[in-house]
Amino acid sequence: MDSLTIKELQSQNEILGAFPVMKQLRPHLDESTYLDLVADAQEKDRYKMLALFDGDEMVAVTGFKPMITLYYGRFVWVCDLVTDNKKRSKGYGEKLLTYVHDWAKENNYENVALSSGLQRTDAHLFYEDKMNYEKVSYVFKTALK
Repeated sequence: MDSLTIKELQSQNEILGAFPVMKQLRPHLDESTYLDLVADAQEKDRYKMLALFDGDEMVAVTGFKPMITLYYGRFVWVCDLVTDNKKRSKGYGEKLLTYVHDWAKENNYENVALSSGLQRTDAHLFYEDKMNYEKVSYVFKTALK
């Protein structure tokens, strides 16, 4: 793991390079929709996308945005966190999420929060046991179509 680097993805080519990994978490997205959503989120929501590389290989990706709400105060919302399914259980997710924690602290954010699909029980164990997250709420949504 001594060849690990984290890079913020900013150009369209860099963001497109993360699509094969991100698609594992967001299978409903096609490339065009993915690119449009990332561009809008970067422009309007201060969304940041980071990739963890092991040597030249992208092994994990995260997207997060700084926010302020009355409930959480100043916090960072982790929108996406995925490790390539062929590279799991090697500490990559922990490394990338720890980087987000450090970024939040350095930028004076008090908390880091995320939601995780109900079916992702392995991810829940990771967040609770490895990263010391606690379940504090349920997330609800409704389609407006």
